[in-house]
Amino acid sequence: MKDLLNRLVNQESISSSEAKQVLVNISKGDYNESQIASFLTVYMMRNITLQELKGFRDALLELCISVDLSAYNTIDLCGTGGDGKDTFNISTLASFVTAGAGIHVAKHGNYGVSSACGSSNVMEYLGVKFTNDEGFIKKSIEEAGICILHAPLFHPAMKNVAPIRKDLGVKTFFNMLGPMVNPSFPKNQMVGVFNLELLRLYAYLYQNTNTNYSIVHALDGYDEISLTCDTKIVTNHEEQILSPEDLGLEILDQNSISGGNTIKMSAAIFMDIIEGKGTEAQKNVVCANAGLAIATVRKCSHKEGFELARESLASGKAKKSLETLIKISQN
Repeated sequence: MKDLLNRLVNQESISSSEAKQVLVNISKGDYNESQIASFLTVYMMRNITLQELKGFRDALLELCISVDLSAYNTIDLCGTGGDGKDTFNISTLASFVTAGAGIHVAKHGNYGVSSACGSSNVMEYLGVKFTNDEGFIKKSIEEAGICILHAPLFHPAMKNVAPIRKDLGVKTFFNMLGPMVNPSFPKNQMVGVFNLELLRLYAYLYQNTNTNYSIVHALDGYDEISLTCDTKIVTNHEEQILSPEDLGLEILDQNSISGGNTIKMSAAIFMDIIEGKGTEAQKNVVCANAGLAIATVRKCSHKEGFELARESLASGKAKKSLETLIKISQN
């Protein structure tokens, strides 16, 4: 590790195989906390390279506890986090709206590190059970249309990193990895990233996979379609700039999509929106994201996907999906 740290501090990069080996060594407990913290810190002060990101991704996928959901043609809606925007749980809500529209969702998530309330925080608060039992996961998909894949249960290799990330409390390169290491290897993904450089890296990596993908970055910094300005979207087939007007919507004020300061507040906002009692801004931003997920799987236009998402939310299908998942969790 000392040699690697010296090279990285001197602005050198490491190869894909070296990056992969570092994470394997971390999983084996070969490094102490100070060494791991130093390694994470280096990547807060310099850009990660394509080869480094690939190596880290490959290591986590190789070391994960995988679950076979290939029969369900699932999609994951997952953002990197780390955008510093503290929105409400947009991608998690969009996941239930997508499930309510009849698309199977394998939602990969974790507790908040650089935000007040991550996907797993709100799911746990609402009574959703976390497990890596494949039978329960498949039952969730079949009955609720969605399963929650709580990252620590599928990536035991990272148990040595989790407390360090929590103590640091800021985004690290693990934020960059989260969406790429879903242990069910979904065939479809809608991924949000926190800057344009990472969008470029993701596009390079995803174009060499069999994944059907949409990668998004709002040009004012959000790791999702924020509707607060234009959003760059990269898919298997094209790059485009989406304006709120393209969905027949007005540009939103950033304050209109902010989240709660506590898990309890975040859960209350979550329930308001899924019960159809959210503001127009909240509902529109959720449906804009769910709409792209639906369009990604069904290969329809984003506008059509957006309308299907609105119907899922307004009809109570999204709420039914959540209620079913909670009920399964309690049995």
